[in-house]
Amino acid sequence: MGVLDHMSGIFDCSRGSARHRKYRQLQTVEVKIRLDCEGCERKVKRSLEGMKGVSQVLVDRKSNKVTVVGYVEPARVLARIAHRTGKKAELWPYVPYDTVAHPYTAGVYDKKAPAGYVRSNQDPQVSQFARASSFEVRYTTAFSDENPTACAVM
Repeated sequence: MGVLDHMSGIFDCSRGSARHRKYRQLQTVEVKIRLDCEGCERKVKRSLEGMKGVSQVLVDRKSNKVTVVGYVEPARVLARIAHRTGKKAELWPYVPYDTVAHPYTAGVYDKKAPAGYVRSNQDPQVSQFARASSFEVRYTTAFSDENPTACAVM
């Protein structure tokens, strides 16, 4: 089959570029942008809805978040917002509070983050802190005052 495929590739009359086209994947792009009023919200939504490949735009004014679903690239979404609206936009920098090991460390906690979110941090020094393992938790709670079945030898 290798020879037949090779020969059919040589004598192919169709356009070669269409055969090797890479298709974009369906993505969800979350963007942080300052939204003050309904006019700002409408302006951002209209600028993104006209973009090629966008299938859905969700705007959450309370948390200053725009979610774009479609066959788009994150860099193009940011460039489109900056060009059409003149607003500064960045990719959504927050993760849910539960996914971070130490949410109150210096590089992670952010006062401006929406409720239930902290800043995502890829810093190796911050991730160096380790959560207590179940082995450690079991032995520290064995002597706890809150544990009704704790050891009374304290």
